[in-house]
Formats: sequence, structure tokens, C-alpha cells
Amino acid sequence: MNKVETKVELLFDISASALFTNDEKSRLLKKLAAGLNADGLFSVVCEEERSQLKNKYLAIEKAIALIKQALKPVKPRQKTKPTKASVEKRLEDKKRQAEKKINRK
Repeated sequence: MNKVETKVELLFDISASALFTNDEKSRLLKKLAAGLNADGLFSVVCEEERSQLKNKYLAIEKAIALIKQALKPVKPRQKTKPTKASVEKRLEDKKRQAEKKINRK
């Protein structure tokens, strides 16, 4: 059986890149920590297609998508209070549960 190895591994050194500011680099290194190897290089592996050229394009697209996702600013969470109805429902459930346990005695 003829087998062809078409796996592509893309390596990108974020810390040595001139494309990003220091703030962006630190954010990328923090968010993409799972994709960094021991040398601190960001790696993307692709072996989905039978053509190595297609795998190269897919690896580049994956890397770009991951970097874009990591650079998106995180929207701060707005604090909200529980609604009056949900508080009352929770208290009713607690009372019902307490009564159930009292009745077991």
C-alpha cells in the first residue's frame, strides 16, 4: 500500500515577531499557552487533506483564526442582580426541601 506523509506543522515565534505590540504579544502568549512548545514557538499541525499544499493553506488559516480569536478583547462582565421572581422561587424550593426532610423524621 502506498502511503504518503502530507502532515504540515507550522511554527511561529510570537515573542520575536515584529507584527505585534508588547501588550498583544503577552496576551497571545497567555491565551495560546496550550499551543506553545518547549521552545516557546506557537505550533499548528494539519494533516486533514491528502495534498501537502492544501494542508499548508489549512494550517495557515487555522493559525490566523487562533491568533484573531486570542487578540479579541474580552468584554467585561456586567454585574446583574437576580430577579425578584427567581429569588422567591429559590426560597420556595428551599422551604419545600426543608419540609420534605422534616417529614422524614
